Amino acid sequence: MSIGDGGYGERDHTGEDGPAHGRDASGRLTTRTRLPDGERVTRQPARPGRSLVTVVGVVVLLIAAIAFANRGGSGSPEGSGEEAADGKGGAARPTAPTGKKPVDTEEGTIPSGFPRTEQGAQSAAANYAVALGGAEMFDADKRNEVLDAVIAPKAVERFRSELDETYSASFLKKVGLDKDGSAPEGYAFVSRTTPVGTKTVDYSDSGATVQVWCSGLLGLAGEGSKKPVTDSWFTLTMKLAWNNGDWKATAQAQKAGPAPVSGDSTASGAEEIAGAVDGFGGFTYAR
Repeated sequence: MSIGDGGYGERDHTGEDGPAHGRDASGRLTTRTRLPDGERVTRQPARPGRSLVTVVGVVVLLIAAIAFANRGGSGSPEGSGEEAADGKGGAARPTAPTGKKPVDTEEGTIPSGFPRTEQGAQSAAANYAVALGGAEMFDADKRNEVLDAVIAPKAVERFRSELDETYSASFLKKVGLDKDGSAPEGYAFVSRTTPVGTKTVDYSDSGATVQVWCSGLLGLAGEGSKKPVTDSWFTLTMKLAWNNGDWKATAQAQKAGPAPVSGDSTASGAEEIAGAVDGFGGFTYAR
C-alpha cells in the first residue's frame, strides 16, 4: 500500500483467531489483538488523516536516507570514507563522496598534487576530464598550458600533435569559432564537462585506469546562433601514471553514454545561457 492511500494505519495485527471487536465502557469501538502468549490488548482504532500519513512517511524516508548516507565504519569491507581517503582502508567506494578535499590548489588553476591512493587517482581523473573538456582546449596557447598541467611528460608531445590536428581550422569553423579559436562578436562559446561519477578499472601504486561518467555542454550562446548550446553524455576512460609525486594522464578514450531519458525542461534563451556561462564558475572535483 503506498503512502497516503486511504486507510493506511487501519490494518490490525491478528492472532490465530483473527481480530476481535467490541466496545469499551464509553461505548467506543475497540479492537483486540491476540498476542503469541494468549494475552489480549485493547486499543483504539487508528485513523490518521491522509496528510498526516504522508508527513510521517516522508519523515521516515528522510531518516532512512540519512542513516544510509552515514552508514559505514570499521566493519565495512570497503572501509569508511576516512580510511579510503588516507589509503589505509579498503577500496574507495565508486559513488559516495568522502567529503575530503582532494588537493590544496590556487584559485583559477588546474588542481595537482593528488595523493597516491585509489581515491587520489579518481580525483585526478575527474579534474583532468574537466580541464580537457573546457573551452581553453580550443585556443592553441591555452591548450598547451592544459596539456602541460595534466599530461605525463613522456606523453605531452604525442597529445599535443594529435590535438593540434583535431582542433584544426576546419573543425573550429564547424563549431562556429574563428580560426584562432575565438567566438564571433556578440556570442559566448560554451564548452564544459561535468563529472557525474568515477570508477576505477585498474589500480596499482604506479598506474591506474579510471572511467569518468560525464555530462557536457557545447555551442555558441547568442541571439540567432546557428550552433546553440547542446548537452551530451559520455564516458571518458583515462590512463594515469604516478609521475614525480602526482598522477598524470598518459592516454584517454571516449565513448557515448550512458545517457538518461531527456526531461521536460524548457530550453533557456540565448541571453540566459550566456549569462549563466559568465556567472557560474567551475569546481574542483573529489570523490
